[in-house]
Amino acid sequence: MQLSVKDAALILNVSEKTIYRWIKQEAIPSYKINEQIRFNRAELLEWATSRRIPVSADIFKEGDTGRLPLPSFSEALKAGGVAYRISGKDPASVLRSIVDIMKLPEEVDREFLFQVLLARETLGSTGIGDGIAIPHVRNPVVLHVSKPTVTLCFLEDPIEFNAIDGKPVDILFTLISPTVRAHLHLLSRLGFLLRNPEFKDALRRKVSRDELTMILERAEAAIPMPQEPPLDLGAGGGAK
Repeated sequence: MQLSVKDAALILNVSEKTIYRWIKQEAIPSYKINEQIRFNRAELLEWATSRRIPVSADIFKEGDTGRLPLPSFSEALKAGGVAYRISGKDPASVLRSIVDIMKLPEEVDREFLFQVLLARETLGSTGIGDGIAIPHVRNPVVLHVSKPTVTLCFLEDPIEFNAIDGKPVDILFTLISPTVRAHLHLLSRLGFLLRNPEFKDALRRKVSRDELTMILERAEAAIPMPQEPPLDLGAGGGAK
């Protein structure tokens, strides 16, 4: 979905003037299409997450209520699993180790997944600061997975990851999604979760899976929900 400047301002909770200033500074990913400034929703959300910019809870609104419901972040993490003491001396070897231990359907080509994760890093590190990275692919659909998963890995040793704050990384959330919609859903929820002090502390302490699950569920329950759209009381009498 291509977003306008107004859309971007609403999602990032800033003024349109601020958006234009970021565009002028080339600080925010944007495109000029038919003389109009447009933003890619996935890129905008990744950019905001990497810079700890809070996004509006309206990001969770779904335009098509007929689609299958999306899982909570807790459910996606349960499906993907938590792994400790993952080895690797650089991003490539760490990503290789992660792909090797991921819970994936047999038909998923692990070598291909590794290559697309690596290719994503060449576009810009997914290290978002505070020792955390969020590896993911640019085109989730090509993986042919049936449900979104998150695999949380704690590294045996921190590694340089070209993170935005220059700090080494030792915590990685790898997002695998069947659709862009699911990818945005997981990424946006993770952005909220990483601003929860209790959850961040649990990550730093590398708590057990059971304790992490309990803290995660509590943190996710505190994520603000978007407001319901108002009812259309006009001639149609239906909801907008």
